[in-house]
Amino acid sequence: MSTNTASRRTELGAFLRSRRERRTPEEVGLPPGLRRRTPGLRREEVALLAGVGVTWYTWLEQGRPINASIQVLDAVARTLGLDPAERTHLYRLAQVPWEVASPPGATLPAEIQEILDTLVPHPAAVYNARYDVLAWNDAYSRLFPSLAEMPIEERNAIWATFTSRETCNPFIDRAYEEPRMVAELQTAFARHVGEPEWESFVSRLADASAEFARLWARREVNSGSRHIKRLLHVTVGRLDLAATRLQLNVPETRMMVYTPADDTTRARMAELMAMPVTPWCCDECHTKAMRRRRETLYGTPNAPGTDPDPIPEPARMS
Repeated sequence: MSTNTASRRTELGAFLRSRRERRTPEEVGLPPGLRRRTPGLRREEVALLAGVGVTWYTWLEQGRPINASIQVLDAVARTLGLDPAERTHLYRLAQVPWEVASPPGATLPAEIQEILDTLVPHPAAVYNARYDVLAWNDAYSRLFPSLAEMPIEERNAIWATFTSRETCNPFIDRAYEEPRMVAELQTAFARHVGEPEWESFVSRLADASAEFARLWARREVNSGSRHIKRLLHVTVGRLDLAATRLQLNVPETRMMVYTPADDTTRARMAELMAMPVTPWCCDECHTKAMRRRRETLYGTPNAPGTDPDPIPEPARMS
């Protein structure tokens, strides 16, 4: 069995276990019971309700090399109450015959940048499945200046979100935005289990951020939908932007367009477009944060003579 297949089976077992543990007996019509050592359903209960053997289901959760038909996976999915995104995630991990893996992302067509530029004053950017920022317009660079200025190998939205300091992070609703981003990354990861580049990315980010590691362990999945992003800009203040996803004809890429959700945000975006680009934090804080991020990514030590003191508090946001 290849490393890729073994990794997929391990991830499949962990995903099923996480969903079994969140499913309550009451939700499937069973009595709660008095002696449950672990939360959720027992393996034998899932097997009984799905109409499969207890041993077979146990082996499936343990990542053993067994085959599962689409019909059997459907029964398990219904028993565990999986939503459409979770069901698709299950099929991808199980590599059922009808599931076709997406080919690697290709270079963006030249016209994509022209489309992005025509969307100004609305911020817009193109991301791949791993949240690498592939292209953006001027409005986006004003909204996320620090991200737009990063070297190409470091320009990743989810990494920037989880490794920035609390006072430097633009999201007002981090408790909402971060689980959402991790769930989307988890969904995309199902297509890349066992691939060294993806495995390394997830591992390094989990090492760099305890919060990411905690959310990743929950194994939530989400295919993404329109929602409101609430940001606090260092210069113009709060911005409420509707995030709309546009699918491109390039595999595993999407264009995100951020439009004002109210008149106040529309006026503030106009103000932002009329002024020079302003970093989220003070220059000194930004410079040191970038240096430390490179150290986390690549293990590069501080250059001789650099200041080893803690990063100073950034300027207060308005």
